[in-house]
Amino acid sequence: MAATQPSSRTAGAPAASAAPATPALPTLGGKKSSYRERVADALRAALIAGELLPGAVYSAPALAARFGVSATPVREAMLDLVKEGLVDTVPNKGFRVSEVSDQQLDEYTHVRRLIEIPTVVGLAGTAAPVQLEALRPAAREIVRAAAAGDLVAYVEADTRFHLGLLALAGNAHLVEVVRDLRARSRLYGLTALVEAGRLLASAEEHLELLDALIARDEKAVHEVMTRHLGHVRGLWAARREGDRNGR
Repeated sequence: MAATQPSSRTAGAPAASAAPATPALPTLGGKKSSYRERVADALRAALIAGELLPGAVYSAPALAARFGVSATPVREAMLDLVKEGLVDTVPNKGFRVSEVSDQQLDEYTHVRRLIEIPTVVGLAGTAAPVQLEALRPAAREIVRAAAAGDLVAYVEADTRFHLGLLALAGNAHLVEVVRDLRARSRLYGLTALVEAGRLLASAEEHLELLDALIARDEKAVHEVMTRHLGHVRGLWAARREGDRNGR
């Protein structure tokens, strides 16, 4: 996928991987955001996609160059991510991406299943078709990003789709809980899936889910959501196991 992205690292931290420059900053959750929030959203997407590596230290100027913005909003956005526990400050160097353990990822995925599967299944009986159709452009963006191998765009569109879908349940607190869990998760296996040509199949599940919801098919919605959330932990575990085996 990519060439080496600019970063500074402390001794013993993993080398930062290749990542193409990101030309545009995303807006998550279907809401208008400040420029600082948009920068933070783009950085979160890079964290989730595994393009900013755990243990690596990134300077604000290096990240600014990667995203094509000035260093000040990047520094401010990274301080927001510090408050969220996603990165730590390293004096005179930058920001270190927080490590996420196997147990933490298992716990995040377990909670997401408990919340998202029954909530989305319930939407099969309550959401209006016009509300569901309004999410189709985001679902198609996910497919386009997967086909292009653009992981940051994939994560951004995926977040917008799922949070927008959950918002139809009318519980803003639930949406914020899932937003936080998603931000803390890591999908390090996405790059391998792109290289294997398998990410597209996962992306197309979003369209399959919409079709099942519009058809009011609760059984199909439950099956797609269960399968789809199973990828979240499965993708990460596959990458982690490969790292342990030296691949």
